[in-house]
Amino acid sequence: MLTAISFIVVFAMLVFFHELGHFAVAKWNGILVHEFSIGMGPQIFSKKKGETLYSLRAFPVGGYVKMEGETEASENPRAFNRQNPLARLSVIFAGPFMNFVLSTVLFVILFMMVGMATTTIDAVQSDSPAMEAGIMAGDKIVSINDETIKTWDQLVTIIGSSDGLLTVEIERDHARQTLQILPKLDEETGRKLIGITPTIEKKITGAIGESVKQVYYLTKGIFDFLADKISGAGQVEGELVGPVGMVKIVGEAAKLGVLNLLMLAAYFSINLGIINLLPLPALDGGRIVFILIELVRGKPIDQEKEGFVHTIGFVLLMLFMVYMIFRDIGM
Repeated sequence: MLTAISFIVVFAMLVFFHELGHFAVAKWNGILVHEFSIGMGPQIFSKKKGETLYSLRAFPVGGYVKMEGETEASENPRAFNRQNPLARLSVIFAGPFMNFVLSTVLFVILFMMVGMATTTIDAVQSDSPAMEAGIMAGDKIVSINDETIKTWDQLVTIIGSSDGLLTVEIERDHARQTLQILPKLDEETGRKLIGITPTIEKKITGAIGESVKQVYYLTKGIFDFLADKISGAGQVEGELVGPVGMVKIVGEAAKLGVLNLLMLAAYFSINLGIINLLPLPALDGGRIVFILIELVRGKPIDQEKEGFVHTIGFVLLMLFMVYMIFRDIGM
């Protein structure tokens, strides 16, 4: 039950923010939106407000924003197809973009809950290189070997990859001192350490900055992964999971606590944003490609032809999903 509830909550949140991006920018551009739906299949709840029907549907496997003139030609001046290319582009791009925004927000929440390691020392281990060099709790590491230290991760990386004596500049009582420290190899971890632990802070400004960096590094990592698979540098089989596999992963994260679930949701949100930006039919990226072609040609592609391409893409996508479901079951 915990697994099912966790999956529904996480996936519904990802879908809601994605569709909210489409919906908000469509409204901002004055486009007529008939329905904003979370889930697919039969309605279990609906409420009409103004010109838009807001609905919750039975199967938590997606959602949609139904706009006038999105899939068929319409003469309504507020129809999607009657808007200029840049307006349509902004509506389509807003969905994936909101997934990156959601991921950033989730990381901010995480960092505010657990705090962030700073370059100010909280404690010094006894008989450690740091204690022998004279470092004390409350000292702030300013630089190492003339390289300015901005984050704890940077500090750890420099110490871990060091080879020999380090020149460490610290700040103590508003005055700076320079110390010489020789890191010691820890046999258990195989890393070089000096025996210090950081002060943990919970600041919104720091959390936002760190969250943006986390989203950037995760996004880069996913693109690197996709590039390797496309180039044939690695095997895709065994490294991708379908809906059933995602349910299992979410369930395992939920058992480990809310922090793990939030981190997984942030990672899934980035994945959803990237996947939707891929230039494939039926995905947001495929629709963006058609709009870019229109901008280059100076005139739109026939809407029926574009719709046919997206329909074929959707069918292929559904077949791939069915394949992944059976593959997950057989794992």
